[in-house]
Amino acid sequence: MIQRFVCSLVLFAVASTAQVQVPDTPAGKSFSAWLDAFNSGDRAKLEAVARQFQEPRPVEGMLGFRNTTGGFDLKKITASTPTSVSVLVQERSGDQMAEGTMEVTAEPPHKITRWGLRAIPRPKEYALPSMTEAELLKAVKQYLDEGAAKGSFSGSVLIAKNGKPVFTDARGLADREAKLPNRLDTKYNLGSMNKMFTGIAAAQLAQQGKLKFTDTVGKHIPDYPNAEVASKVTIQHLLTHTGGTGDIFGPEFNANVEKLKDPQDYIALYGKRAPAFEPGSRWAYSNYGMVLAGAIVERASGMSYYDYIRANIYQRAGMKNSDSYWKNEDTPNLAKGYTGREGPLRYNYDSRPMRGSPAGGGYSTCEDLLSFAAALTGHKLLDAAHTKLVTTAQPGTENSGGYGYGFGVDEEGGVRSFGHSGGAPGITAGLKIFPDSGYVVVVMGNLDPPAATRVSDFIAARLPR
Repeated sequence: MIQRFVCSLVLFAVASTAQVQVPDTPAGKSFSAWLDAFNSGDRAKLEAVARQFQEPRPVEGMLGFRNTTGGFDLKKITASTPTSVSVLVQERSGDQMAEGTMEVTAEPPHKITRWGLRAIPRPKEYALPSMTEAELLKAVKQYLDEGAAKGSFSGSVLIAKNGKPVFTDARGLADREAKLPNRLDTKYNLGSMNKMFTGIAAAQLAQQGKLKFTDTVGKHIPDYPNAEVASKVTIQHLLTHTGGTGDIFGPEFNANVEKLKDPQDYIALYGKRAPAFEPGSRWAYSNYGMVLAGAIVERASGMSYYDYIRANIYQRAGMKNSDSYWKNEDTPNLAKGYTGREGPLRYNYDSRPMRGSPAGGGYSTCEDLLSFAAALTGHKLLDAAHTKLVTTAQPGTENSGGYGYGFGVDEEGGVRSFGHSGGAPGITAGLKIFPDSGYVVVVMGNLDPPAATRVSDFIAARLPR
């Protein structure tokens, strides 16, 4: 997934790109220079180009972004003046498209004053061709072959129709040191996918009358350290990322990672923070908010979060290989995560807390997540009304593309899906449930994101309509 990416690079003369003619203007030449250097992945070229920006920046971020995207292909010039050029590009490693504008000064040496890329939905003129199921499965296998050969994908893939797998595959190594291969039943770190379970747990308790989504944090955690969060932030805010409760990652997390074992440990670390904005006024992804929702699940149910999820979601859904395993215990058939964000691939042990939280970090398998999808859509976890509620985009979440109660919701191209992705150093996973067609797509991996979600997006964009 392309995040907003603003970097500063400099003039490095090149010709037009692919089949699209780049304007022979100062802005056009600067953009061509950037694209050539970026696509090359060559540090010397990037350093040369970087000096053309008014505010030069290190190239590490650009190199990381290049590894994530595989570079860009220029699709169209959408606007052009001597000092400005607007472009439409597509990732070389996936289907994601983005638009951006580069601006330069009018006077030589035409320093770059503005450059950024913003991910956009795929325009209709670049719509992907419709495929039959047989064509799709052939295309997916080829895509995985290419990803495995390049080292950009390591993980497992499952596509099901009406509850029955129609495609399964596994690539790469679960343990590079021991040379153990990934399998369909390998346990992978879920990343943020645990948020779905937290949303369902809260909805189960609401269904039982043990809480209301309009309840404040303070109603269930009366000793909460920050009065504003306690009195203004509701469970609905927590589950939809509209409470302003902020993130958990950063220096404090890194300094205390070995101490983070349950929701109370996170509250002790972050509980004094005030909301970053008026609760309910806007959307901002909040891992800490989901941890608070998990703490409320504990108070309302009288059980630990982990025991509750195990008994009321995993067991009810038949998920036999899912849990929040302790990282210092030897768990059979568990994939090690490998991150290359700071150089050569290395095991991600040090970056993980002692076990997952209500915000993410548990483990599951492709097969278990298919069982979860079947239990959810078959109303084994929630009644029909609450299932619809948690998987429907809620008001105020439009900036996210659509978010329910712990579920991401997508209606691109008129095709509805819900699920969640997960990503962190050495962790990448994605689940997409298509209720109208009956397809379920599960992709899990043990490399940096977006290795798995790029595959799940590739599949989702080509599913038979």
